[in-house]
This record gives sequence, C-alpha cells and structure tokens, in this order.
Amino acid sequence: MDRPWFRRRRHPATMRCMTSLPSPQQLSAQATGAARQVTIEIVAETGSTNADLLARTASLTAPVLLVAGTQTAGRGRAGRAWHSAAGASLTFSLAWKFKRTLPQLVGLPLAVGVAIAEALRDYGVEVRLKWPNDVLLDGRKLAGILIEAAVAPDGVWAVIGIGINLALPQALAERMDNPAAALPPLPVTQTELLAALLNSLAPVLSEFDVAGIAPFIERWNALHAWRGEPVVVLDQGQARQRGIAIGVDDAGRLLLDTAAGQVALLSGDVSLRRAGA
Repeated sequence: MDRPWFRRRRHPATMRCMTSLPSPQQLSAQATGAARQVTIEIVAETGSTNADLLARTASLTAPVLLVAGTQTAGRGRAGRAWHSAAGASLTFSLAWKFKRTLPQLVGLPLAVGVAIAEALRDYGVEVRLKWPNDVLLDGRKLAGILIEAAVAPDGVWAVIGIGINLALPQALAERMDNPAAALPPLPVTQTELLAALLNSLAPVLSEFDVAGIAPFIERWNALHAWRGEPVVVLDQGQARQRGIAIGVDDAGRLLLDTAAGQVALLSGDVSLRRAGA
C-alpha cells in the first residue's frame, strides 16, 4: 500500500517549529485519509499521555491522539523515565484499536518507527532506526517509542507513545543517559509537523492491522542504523549477546551473526548498544 500523498503549505526556509501547541481544530483540519477518524485532544500538561489513554481504553470508541505540552512523568521502556521539557519536546500518544490478538502485535514498534522516519524524511530529515524502538539522527537518539496495550473483548487497544526532541537545552541534555539529538530547524509549524506524523502513522497502523509486520520489514531494514556493525545486547545491564547486526527477520526479530552462528532476538527488555560504546 502506498503512503497517502497530501499537500503542505510552503514556508520560508528560516521558519522553525513553533513551541505553541495547536488547537484540536487546527490539527484536525490537516488530517487526511485514515487520520480523519482520529479524535484529537491537546493538554498543556499531564503526567503521562500513555497512562492517561490506557486508563480510558474501556470507554474509547475511536482512535484518540493526546498531545501534551509537558509531561511530568513520561515513561520509556521497562519503566525508565522519558525526559522532556516544555517547548523542547514533542510528546504525544495515539490510542488505536486492533482486531489482532496481543501476540500478533509483535513488531508494531518497527512499523511505528518506519512511519516516523518516512514522515521526517519528507522534510529532509534523514533518520535511522535502532531496534526495537528508537529513532536516531546522526547516531544519537532523536525519538523514542513506547507501546502499551489493553485487551478488549473484540481486539486490543495499543497506546503508542512517542517523544521527539525539538531542542536540547543543557539542563535537559544532562538528565539523559545516552547521547541525544534534536530536530534541525524545519520550514513548518508544530501543527504541520504533528499533522504529518499523524497522517503517516494512521495508514501504517491500518495496514499493520490487516497484514501485520510483513509490509514493513524491507522498509525497516532500509533504515537500519547499525547494519553490519558489531553490537552488544544488554539484559538488565548485563551483556548477554555479541555479534554483527544484520537486520530484522519476517517476525521482526533482530538477526545477529555471532561466533556461534546466526541468532534471532525478541525485544523483551533487552537493550542494544554498539560494541565498545
């Protein structure tokens, strides 16, 4: 399935992403295709957009995008903190109902990563993807993805949390455990950036619900940040596996060439690092 094309208004190249949040009406007006079914909510501050939407899944009847100006208790994988600052981060969660079972959502972070990368590429930002859920710019973490799920009688609600660094003030950078990157100046407003991300995510999620991870394997591997590089797989801080990163297989597992042969890894709570980093 081809990604839907949509027209963007041109701006002078010197315009940067604005820090003011859009209204739901402004963002809805730029939604296209599958994104038009999404209810949009904007809040100035909350603890965690993922936690907020997870608490509401039993009453949701349609996809919901919740955008927060500031998150005071943002989360990453395995309960790690997601550090953000007002005006320096774009933080939002998208609740989307899948007809698939929970085990059939394996690989969803890879598809979401592809959607983010392809949206940013349209603005000339060439990012790469780190298995299983990070978006890198120049080798540093630009964005993170956290997916949490709630099982419903007729499917599964996935709450897809995304945080993107718009800027890196020193106080924020010092709180981060790993080297981070921020988006370069873009010729769009924050409203247009959010709309582009939503318009990229919605059709990807619709396609994933029908076909699973298969349509995204080749696209993910083309964006693989560390293809052919030596890496270390960490589990609870301990090195569990070393090898050369190849890519992901048809099930979304990371393939490594090791001294003992090729192995395939599921994400779980493992972390991936360059060897020697």
